[in-house]
Amino acid sequence: MTIHQAAIKISDSEHRARCEHLLRYATGEGHSGVVLFDNYYILYYTGFAFVPTERPMAFVMNSSGERALFVPRLELEHAQAKATIDRVDHYVEYPDNPHPMELLKKQLTSMGITGSIGADEDGYPWILGYRGPRLSELMGTIVANVRASIEDQMAIKSEAELALIRESVKWGHIAHTLLQRYTMVGATETEVSARATNEATRSMLDAIGPIYSPQSPFSEGASAGYRGQIGRNSAIPHSLSANITFQPGDVLVTGAGAPIWGYNSELERTMIMGAANDEQKRLFDHMVGLQNTALEAMRPGVSCSDVNSAVLSYFERNDLMKYWKHHSGHTIGLRYHEGPFLDSGDHTPLQPGMVFTVEPGLYVPGIGGFRHSDTVAVTEDGIEVMTYYPRDLVSLTLPV
Repeated sequence: MTIHQAAIKISDSEHRARCEHLLRYATGEGHSGVVLFDNYYILYYTGFAFVPTERPMAFVMNSSGERALFVPRLELEHAQAKATIDRVDHYVEYPDNPHPMELLKKQLTSMGITGSIGADEDGYPWILGYRGPRLSELMGTIVANVRASIEDQMAIKSEAELALIRESVKWGHIAHTLLQRYTMVGATETEVSARATNEATRSMLDAIGPIYSPQSPFSEGASAGYRGQIGRNSAIPHSLSANITFQPGDVLVTGAGAPIWGYNSELERTMIMGAANDEQKRLFDHMVGLQNTALEAMRPGVSCSDVNSAVLSYFERNDLMKYWKHHSGHTIGLRYHEGPFLDSGDHTPLQPGMVFTVEPGLYVPGIGGFRHSDTVAVTEDGIEVMTYYPRDLVSLTLPV
């Protein structure tokens, strides 16, 4: 059963509550208003998803709580239809005369944002060829970075956000099932990934219907693939797709998920083409042991660094540190990678509502990579492992 239509997106009231939370912080810091340029922050506070380009766009809120968007002409109707907002101001195009940021200055001035400003960047980021003045120069005032407060707010997921992530988990599971079914010796990663992704997406669209919206600049539905993590290449955690042909004995590292109204989950598994040899079995078992160690350490109040320390202790006890390459996990939500991180330098305490990927891995040159990743929510009394794909070697051994 899929989610009900009433629960498929974040409500207007929740967007307003998010803005009120940010407003309390900003006014408490003495800011006359807030200006945000990051597209994920704009989505979080307004529900407006867009593809960021060289054209400046911003979410603006004054000390009275009035909320506005600043967009180019080509996004005007889009923003008016999709955003939970009080007003939308627009400019003609970038580059143009006057520069769009001069018009943003007029918008801020008209909304009474003339003193200290809280912002995620001191001006629109220089992406895709954009150039323009810093916000502090434009307004002649102090611009204070508010990213940390926003990230802290985004890290604690509401019940509506958790429901969307669970829905993402379901469709990632289906996509991965198809990926495993179609993977065989002689096939290529491109054909298998495309087939699994297309069939899972079609199934999802049939189930949810035309109301579905990914609200993602990167994906249009459920997906599953390998990203080049095949055979010896699987020892490269962030490899790139290369249309590799599957061979007997290959170690495969997968990835699957689905954006559901912007919210993501992560499912990764290590699979073996044919019966695993003794060394592959040994490394696979240690990988599961590492992930179990992280899961057992996770509970409210425990720091992210303590979880990672438990994992590193397992590495050290079993003489595996030479195969370590990355932290044990990260939070996930609107962005595929969010903070805090399960790493030694992050002492953030785990709190109910945080959703992490748990993915300690082993990477052995000449043999391959071994990494499962599961999406895990912190609850009041422990954790909820949201993903439910099999983790054992028997279930993840492919026939040859």
